[in-house]
Amino acid sequence: MFQKNISLKPYNTFGIEAYAESFVSVTSIDLLQNIVAKHKHLFILSGGSNVLITKNIRQPVLHLNIQGKDIQKNKEENIVFVKAMAGENWHEFVLWTLENNFGGLENLSLIPGNVGTSPMQNIGAYGVEIKDVFYKLEALEIESGKLKTFYNNDCNFGYRESVFKNILKGKYIIISVTFQLTKNKHKLNTSYGAIQTELKKKNIKNPSIKDISNAIIAIRESKLPNPKKIGNSGSFFKNPVVSIDQFKDLEKEYPNMPYYKVSDKAIKIPAGWLVEQCGFKGKRFGDAGVHRDQALVLVNYGNATGNEILNLAKNILQTVSNQFKIDLEIEVNII
Repeated sequence: MFQKNISLKPYNTFGIEAYAESFVSVTSIDLLQNIVAKHKHLFILSGGSNVLITKNIRQPVLHLNIQGKDIQKNKEENIVFVKAMAGENWHEFVLWTLENNFGGLENLSLIPGNVGTSPMQNIGAYGVEIKDVFYKLEALEIESGKLKTFYNNDCNFGYRESVFKNILKGKYIIISVTFQLTKNKHKLNTSYGAIQTELKKKNIKNPSIKDISNAIIAIRESKLPNPKKIGNSGSFFKNPVVSIDQFKDLEKEYPNMPYYKVSDKAIKIPAGWLVEQCGFKGKRFGDAGVHRDQALVLVNYGNATGNEILNLAKNILQTVSNQFKIDLEIEVNII
């Protein structure tokens, strides 16, 4: 069942060469339960889009590859519940919902990774987060081998956070996620300026959910590198949130600094802008580098090790802290 000394390069979007001493790809819940019953200390690998592997993995690696999608019956006129298994590719799943004219996920188009990891970090983009459309998930408790259902309030969603990234980290394996989407009368979110600009460019005045998805795909493709062409994990750092007082002090020195108001007391500053101001955008250190078009993205130009990427990240963290007195947080899981 388990294979020995398997390269994990095809299983992480950074394209880092590392090896699993033992590896198994799981395609059914029954097989998953059987393996978990025998192995409690597993390394769970899904789409590999939010990890930076810095070493060979000695514990058994379980590649979660359970597939399937299901439209669930619902009496409400404008609501549809759609269930997707953890191994489904996220972007392909989003496109499938759009083909069925289900609204809610269009702003989350082209995000790398699989469905199962989407609630773990409450993925978000262009004004929408998973918590806005999440209904429930089913997860396997590793210790007991039992299935448990988590509803929205159970997940403690925050900015790129959930209960599965803190107090329940490593205790559950997410098997499926059910989303609450709309059948018609879709609530469109075009508040981010880049979306409006892209729609105007295409002369679209009354956009459909598919139009919004296409606009976001175009924006992301123009800014973010394709992991199939150059290794990366998307946004490497979280956008920091600072107090109003700290923001006002920074604004005096950097009047053109972009920002987003979070509340009356807090302001979010784009991490990419901070990294760019520190001179890292487009810089390359061997095969580890910062993308030329988006300073929020660290890239592997071919043969960078995980530690080389991590050392670059640490250099960026220290430099941003020295210049702006802001401590960035790494969004990617470091292994």
